[in-house]
Amino acid sequence: MADQNCAVIEGLERDWCKALCVRDLDRLQSLVHKDFVLIGTRSTGPFLMTRDDWFEAIQRREVDAIDVDVRDATIVKDVMIGTVHARWRLKYLGRTIEDCVVLSDVWVNEDGRWQVIRRHSTPAPPGACPDLKGN
Repeated sequence: MADQNCAVIEGLERDWCKALCVRDLDRLQSLVHKDFVLIGTRSTGPFLMTRDDWFEAIQRREVDAIDVDVRDATIVKDVMIGTVHARWRLKYLGRTIEDCVVLSDVWVNEDGRWQVIRRHSTPAPPGACPDLKGN
């Protein structure tokens, strides 16, 4: 069952990545729940970003490449939680940023479609992410 769950979330994660790379805002809005919150931690400290803040930020960056590796997924009724290792390279505010993180994505199934409602992002331990191949 875990493999089947991973396949479901892997398709959603790849769809999300593809929409980010081509800045498909319509597709992103359909994938990201209205109550979405990104919770993260970086060297500068913890942060929290609402859906509106996240959409504003993605319009100011240019994604060069994204790789995701779904490590685990659990589905309980209308909630799915995925553990994802992700690596990306992007240009944001005039500088190139490459990052490798471990994500916990929480998806909810409303009206017959999955949408991400929470993302927790934490820096990945050394060696945890594959080489960046690009999407």
